Amino acid sequence: MSKIAKSPFRRSILAGCAAMAAAAGIAGAASAAEGEAAKVDIRDPIIKAWHDLTYDQRPPMPVPGVDYGIDPQTGAFHHPKATPLHEERAPFPGQLDHWEQKSYAKNMEVIAFYPHVPSPFHTWQNIADFNGKRYLYVYDRLNLKVFDITDPAKAKLLLTKGQSWTGKGGGDPVNPFPAGEMIGAASIQWNKALGKYIMVQSNEVQRFGIFDEKMNEPDGVDKIRKWPYHKGFNVYVMNGPLPDQWERIATRTTDYKHPDAQPGHQQGSGSLDVPAWFGGQYMFLSSAPDDSFALTEYPNYLYSPGYQAWDMSDPKNPKFLSQFSVPGQIVGVKAEEDAYLKNPRAGNRTSWMGSRMPIFIPKPVEKGGKFGFAAMGGLGFYVLDISNPAEIKVISHLDMVPKFAGTEADNIDVSQYERTGFVFMNGYPMNDDCFEPYKDIFAIDVRDPNNPKIATTFPRPTPPADAPFKDFCERRGSFGPKRPGYFTQPGTARQGIVPYAFYNAGVQLFDVQDPANPKIAAYYIPRFPTDQETPDYVKGNLGYGTYVEYDRNILWLFTNHGFYALKSPLLGEPKKGVPAKPWPPRD
Repeated sequence: MSKIAKSPFRRSILAGCAAMAAAAGIAGAASAAEGEAAKVDIRDPIIKAWHDLTYDQRPPMPVPGVDYGIDPQTGAFHHPKATPLHEERAPFPGQLDHWEQKSYAKNMEVIAFYPHVPSPFHTWQNIADFNGKRYLYVYDRLNLKVFDITDPAKAKLLLTKGQSWTGKGGGDPVNPFPAGEMIGAASIQWNKALGKYIMVQSNEVQRFGIFDEKMNEPDGVDKIRKWPYHKGFNVYVMNGPLPDQWERIATRTTDYKHPDAQPGHQQGSGSLDVPAWFGGQYMFLSSAPDDSFALTEYPNYLYSPGYQAWDMSDPKNPKFLSQFSVPGQIVGVKAEEDAYLKNPRAGNRTSWMGSRMPIFIPKPVEKGGKFGFAAMGGLGFYVLDISNPAEIKVISHLDMVPKFAGTEADNIDVSQYERTGFVFMNGYPMNDDCFEPYKDIFAIDVRDPNNPKIATTFPRPTPPADAPFKDFCERRGSFGPKRPGYFTQPGTARQGIVPYAFYNAGVQLFDVQDPANPKIAAYYIPRFPTDQETPDYVKGNLGYGTYVEYDRNILWLFTNHGFYALKSPLLGEPKKGVPAKPWPPRD
């Protein structure tokens, strides 16, 4: 099996196998895991220091139909209490034996469907307006597609770089990026001085396809340490909508102690996900600056990222301001290691520790914002004072009940904070077949930032009455929340409504007018892909992303077989053309 098929984007887990045969497969996987643990081969001193802190406490492999599955007394699905990160499928008796081809909708309709797949695993999105047209960028590292979506019902594919996925796989790249280059998660903002859009792209180490287990694949570990690509971020002036019109004006490494280090010699993780930059003076990144940020259990990732602040007053000359971390991230420091060992996840060889995305900011610092919110994986939820980015401070911290495998604290929605004082935090599933504890969306009351409280959890989506399954776990694939989009979505977030991509439950639109009493108000649940559209091993990774044009009332759902333009009366009647106020905003 290729490394790509066995990706830590665990939505792409292998499909096939009947339910009863799976029990034997899981037993075999358990034996394999025990064998891997027994033949530890650690040559990296940082990993050895982490490894020697604890003994192996990874959870045992649950038995399908016993430790998880459908309760024969109630007919309800019950999740396992804990699982290791698991690359194979883990079916249970009572699941559907096929990839369902039916779709479902409530208060939502399809405007159009586009069968263009730059990656079935994951993509980022951006939207920008140029000269009376609206452009959509869908991309993931070496793969990019650019669309003209001025008319969302008649989107036009303008450019492909890299792969286009079908049931036969990714195929040969078309119009590839130059050697050593790729497109990273980006924030696009307007620069008044230049009178043009500025794009800041994150560059991070590859999170999948290099090695599966850091404790016994030293060559893979060494490859990440000597990662030949840039670790940091690049800044571009966008002279037009297409990549050959972009001019790189700055490159910075997040290895701030060695600012002149070249690729292959830079330490740390690079910059993760979309930079938190609104076009003003300050930018915040998720990053492990050096290899000592290593206290994480995740088996194929080496870092526990913290946060960085940068001065972007002059986009041509970004200046490093500060590095922030929380207790329990840095190896080789006793106080840090002691804090790590107090965490109940220490030794489970499964949990992601540290940030996966930058700080979530309801109001930019330049506009008087003080608070930032941090989702730190197994390290929990933090309220931060970011009013002085050169010295970020902790205001308060909230531990979360362990629920692994899966990512436990990944994303925070701050769209309703100014109105309600509430934020919404979620992790997301990494194993298929509900082979892990369910990942809730938490409504957190931070009206008193010194004392945050979990007020409630969002309701678990349930299938329509006419579906041939009573729980989404029975539908196959991955099930749980991903993200409600990004702060780069056009327009202003709609008060009282928050959408979440939910994998095999499509996109779920929640009524959060009362944030302590969220309700499901609408949904669109797409069919699974066919054999011609998507390889079998990634079919479970269904609705992995959503991106909303609040200024045109259009919701985009990204799946492993294409993307959908959707409308809902809860958003309002869709619009075409470019709004009078172009995006990103120029004021």
